[in-house]
Amino acid sequence: MDTKQATTYFNSKGFFAAGFFNLTPKESFLETKNKAIIVDVREEDFTAFKCFDVPSVIYLPYSQIESRFAELSVHIPLIIADSAGLRSKEAMMFLANNGFENIANLAGGMVEWERDGLPIVLDATERLDGSCMCQLKPRNKLKNK
Repeated sequence: MDTKQATTYFNSKGFFAAGFFNLTPKESFLETKNKAIIVDVREEDFTAFKCFDVPSVIYLPYSQIESRFAELSVHIPLIIADSAGLRSKEAMMFLANNGFENIANLAGGMVEWERDGLPIVLDATERLDGSCMCQLKPRNKLKNK
């Protein structure tokens, strides 16, 4: 993958770091009101509880990105998001290696999005439990064991 700054939709937006354009949650929110789409790569347990409340979101779990990336358009600006920004960077590397140029990372993921008070949709029946991100499990699955 070439980490040089290419000319893309996101050139004059956000900041360029680690080979990719990165947008703050507020910048990402504004871009979704234009033509950008958030691609949420969190796994289903995470998206069932807490979702981005924006006009256009595609839920594509990171575990399925290799088999489903062809569902995404290379012509539409995509903001890749996850919980905190780790999986989204891996997803961006994969997409860039497969011809996607109009991509940006949501810096800080859902954690920073929520911290900034941006719109989310919660489903309390899908609440997660755990002492840290690596141990989160759906509450209803814990109770049924």
